[in-house]
Amino acid sequence: MFSSGIKMRSRVTALHRSLFQVFVTQIGDGKPICFQHKIGLPVCIQRRNALSPATRIPPENFWPLQRYEWMVKQGLLQHDDQQHSVAEKLDNLLKHMKGYQKEMESYQVALRKWSDEREKHKKVLLAEQAVVEAQKRLEFLASQNQKGIFAWWSRKVRHVRAEPGAGRMVARLKRAKKLSSLMGPPPPLPPPPQGLYLYGNVGCGKTLLMDMFFNASQGVVKYRRRVHFHAAMLEVHDRMHKLWKQHRENSEEYAKAGSRNSDPNQPLTLERAVKEWLDEEEQWERDLQSEMGVLSAVADEFFANSDEFLDGASLLCFDEVQVMDVFTAVALAAILSRLLSKGTVIVSTSNRAPRDLNKDGMQKELFESFLTKLEGNCESVLVGLEKDYRRLIASMHSGKDEQVHYFWPLGHQSQAKLEKQWLEIVSPLTQANRTSISSTLPVMFGRSLEVPESYHGVARFAFEELCNRPLGAADYVSLARSYHTVFVTNIPVMSMRIRDQARRFITLVDELYNNHCRLICTAAAPVDELFLGTEEGPLIDLESLQFETEAEGSRLRRDVLVSGNVAPLAGTKEERSSIQTLLSGREELFAFRRAVSRLIEMQSPIYLQSLNCHPKFTS
Repeated sequence: MFSSGIKMRSRVTALHRSLFQVFVTQIGDGKPICFQHKIGLPVCIQRRNALSPATRIPPENFWPLQRYEWMVKQGLLQHDDQQHSVAEKLDNLLKHMKGYQKEMESYQVALRKWSDEREKHKKVLLAEQAVVEAQKRLEFLASQNQKGIFAWWSRKVRHVRAEPGAGRMVARLKRAKKLSSLMGPPPPLPPPPQGLYLYGNVGCGKTLLMDMFFNASQGVVKYRRRVHFHAAMLEVHDRMHKLWKQHRENSEEYAKAGSRNSDPNQPLTLERAVKEWLDEEEQWERDLQSEMGVLSAVADEFFANSDEFLDGASLLCFDEVQVMDVFTAVALAAILSRLLSKGTVIVSTSNRAPRDLNKDGMQKELFESFLTKLEGNCESVLVGLEKDYRRLIASMHSGKDEQVHYFWPLGHQSQAKLEKQWLEIVSPLTQANRTSISSTLPVMFGRSLEVPESYHGVARFAFEELCNRPLGAADYVSLARSYHTVFVTNIPVMSMRIRDQARRFITLVDELYNNHCRLICTAAAPVDELFLGTEEGPLIDLESLQFETEAEGSRLRRDVLVSGNVAPLAGTKEERSSIQTLLSGREELFAFRRAVSRLIEMQSPIYLQSLNCHPKFTS
């Protein structure tokens, strides 16, 4: 099953987790590439008896509607009127994206030309102002007839004397006004095609349809990304950390350079005064940008480096949009608003309608402005209500033994089945002289995750080791990207007594699922009864507490430069009490349904074929 010597076939695919197909195509150098991971990989065919009969491949040039109808015809999907309607909308959007790509190419050329000319004029204006301010400063020093330390101190307060009563912000606004009169407005942004915001119950096909669209956009849109909520928020944290760290280092370097250049014993020349004013103006501009727009800076680097110009349209496919705390509310509003204002087309999925995302009204005015912009740029479409197609398709392809990789109840028989699977998987690895090791995985924010036992691409944990420690999405993302198969033993029935552990387990399932990993486990109850709770009471707040923040005594990690351990949210009785009063039964229902739906699908033969696309499967 893990042999890498199986002969490769051109244009063979593994089945995607939602679509039950990850389409693998040929790129320029002849190597296959996985759309999900954006890396070349060999595609191995699993044993014939493990394959579904429906492994035929649709033509690569199929658009979403063609692909959807093909899959229905092949028996991979059941026809659904709502899904068919959404596929038509996605086809229409893709058609408009072809024209929008050309419009954005022309727009970016004109914008680059306009920006270059504006920068030239700005430098001229700054140089002229620098001479004026330097002369004022020299005149001031001459009038004071100061020498030694007094002259040095005057230079330290030069920015106050250079622009008395006005300040740098007023001077900046004046320059901007003059630049506008010289250059005129920038080229108008072409009106983007309307994106789609797909929402509905778990398992209704939202991600399936979005991924069809994303795969079909290859070659149509130059800049495109598909991100999941957890990965996106972790990326935002990471980029904010790097930007703030870089700003701090730049400020320290500027201060050191200033102290080196400020020799009170050297006469202050006009040339030197001009240079010092320009240096300080540049540093002040950087400080201003850092204070006013770190999230905008993060958004500007979503598709390219901040100093690069895009030369085409940009598309963002955002899976599982949700608002869980103040930070996610602010980050989503600021970053998506910025992308929309720059012409990015967004196709997203969520369990909630846009107006239901922020029920608690966190940062209400900011989020309301974002919702207005979102609704103006994306059509909200309800995809499904109560039907869970993950369950349906899993039942269509399941065999007589439903305990494929999920063994219950806890006890000798379940443990024996898990051990048998463990030996079947690791035996070929031990024969290849790969020994079991304990390892440490690097995680974002300078943290690490201990892996007690692992082989090449396979890891093993007890539930307590993964979910009874202060871990979060960053840890589980690292785990899922490093191992294609994860064993977890002794999963209990979730209850209020272990609410934090349940929260972490659901996040773990999310990331294993999103990265096409195989989960093999023993549990105390069948999947449908795993989250019902026990005598301690039912579970709550899994949806809104499944993303960790840095422990600083509050829910919002304010200083991302501070190192520390990740602590569970709502750790005190008071925090839990206040959170419980804000929760709705629907949030609880979404979290339970999604986890159960994914666990069921992860046992199906069709899902297990997607293991082939994991980057660690054959590496």
